[in-house]
Amino acid sequence: MFWRGHQTKKLRDRSLSSKATMATHLVALSFSSNWSSPRICAARNLRSNKTYPRACSTNSQLDQLDKSFINHMENLKKVKSMLSQRNNQLETLITVDSLKRLGIDYHFNEEITAIIDSLHKNLNNISQRGDMFAASLSFRLLREAGYFVPSNMFDRFTDEKGDFKPCLCKDMRGMLSLHDSSYLNTGEDILYKANEFSRKHLKSSIRHLEPNLRTLVRDSLEHPYHMSLPSYKAKQYLSYLERSSQRIGAIEEIAIREFNLNQELHQKELKVLARWWKNFGLVQQLTYARDQLLKWYMWSMTIFQGPQLSEHRILLTKVIAFIYLIDDIFDVIGSPDELRIFTEVINKWENSTPESLPDYMRACYMALFNLTSEIAHLITKEHGLNPINSLKKSWVALCNAFMVEAKWFSAKYVPTTDDYLRNGSISSGVHVVSVHMFFLLGHGITKETIDLIESNPAVISCTATILRLWDDLGSAKDENQEGFDGSYIECYMKENPHCSTHNAREHVMHLISKKWEELNKEYFTQRTFSPDFIGASLNFTRMVRVMYGYDQQQKLPMLEDYANLLLFAKM
Repeated sequence: MFWRGHQTKKLRDRSLSSKATMATHLVALSFSSNWSSPRICAARNLRSNKTYPRACSTNSQLDQLDKSFINHMENLKKVKSMLSQRNNQLETLITVDSLKRLGIDYHFNEEITAIIDSLHKNLNNISQRGDMFAASLSFRLLREAGYFVPSNMFDRFTDEKGDFKPCLCKDMRGMLSLHDSSYLNTGEDILYKANEFSRKHLKSSIRHLEPNLRTLVRDSLEHPYHMSLPSYKAKQYLSYLERSSQRIGAIEEIAIREFNLNQELHQKELKVLARWWKNFGLVQQLTYARDQLLKWYMWSMTIFQGPQLSEHRILLTKVIAFIYLIDDIFDVIGSPDELRIFTEVINKWENSTPESLPDYMRACYMALFNLTSEIAHLITKEHGLNPINSLKKSWVALCNAFMVEAKWFSAKYVPTTDDYLRNGSISSGVHVVSVHMFFLLGHGITKETIDLIESNPAVISCTATILRLWDDLGSAKDENQEGFDGSYIECYMKENPHCSTHNAREHVMHLISKKWEELNKEYFTQRTFSPDFIGASLNFTRMVRVMYGYDQQQKLPMLEDYANLLLFAKM
């Protein structure tokens, strides 16, 4: 997953470019495989002998906190009042969109739900207007809210050939909104055309725009809203609003406060994880294993949004850490016989290990067994259902898939593309993470959903396939090792011997696009899983491109920027 099957150690030593600032330097070190948690945590003061900072004790500090809280409550009232007036439907929708883009819409769920419900009931009023901006904004807000409105509402903006009318390109606001909406595609031709049309005209218009709007358009083209990280886009959008206005309004003040509080909470969570990782000690036995705690945490930070899920982020990071460690055991540490015994132990899932298992494997297994039991106990306490069987099955499936890849690698066997992706969707680790996500969230747990989550449904397998393919794009060309290197591209080129590497990579990008469409169908139409789980899965998928967006130097500039922006940059 975030971890690849059967790469050489050289592949693991990619690091990010380092910049002059302490924060950026920290991020660069944190994502290298040589990152030492104690050193980095000391550099950023993420780890301390003290507990969390003590509460403010002086009257002036308390007064300042009181004023800040009072101002925050007043701002919430102001925005609620704005949403309740609804004098102008389009302006109200723009406000809703701003709240969603800034990630503060959860403060106003009741008001926004009423607005979207009303919009759906009166959709024909907007559908009859020749306003591209209003139509595309309404389309996107409704689909995001679970109303699968038909895309043929854009037909009135096309000519007799079905192409979008050239005159529309003069409406920059409409072009940006159409571009955003085009990524909510579930396989609809008109949305393909909308994407091509809007991208073409937005790109050609960039050089003629004023600087602030130019930045917004460039960001929208490089990081499409639907496919990008909500917190990352929120920071970009807030910066745009601040540059566009002479004053900071109530919405911006709420967003700034939210950003600063979330950043402080994330740093505290990193302290907790850094102490756990230091005391864990297993990495000292696994000398070739990756040591990338901050990188692992960023998956969880993206998947689980909001202060109420703090404990869940910490636990999910620990789960992700074990996936990396076990992947490294299969990749670069264990011998074939040791891996076979280790896989058998995982399948038995007992509170003991055989003497034939090496010490490092025994320590890893028992730590995994205890962590899984701890998580199952927490979920049982919170939700009244013990998920231990489902959690166990996910780890068994992962290790069995790792073992399949180990046998392929040992035999220098190149599997078919179908076999590769079928096994790779499990060995990616996405299924393990998703099963834990499902039970930690605790919404909509029934026998039906448990059976479905264990069967690797589309909402999980799509994310897993997207991750596996993005991973292959970033790593398949890096090594000229013998045998099977874990690359879909190698499998595809063996089946298509006359295909060039360039064409194979184009084919992979096409597969990724199709899996996104399939995931969109799950996101916009299915009601089996809870909205929270579907949203977390979507965030999971959005993070993939950031984690695997390698540049020509095999570095991860997007990941470095994302971490610096959300964890260390000040508002």
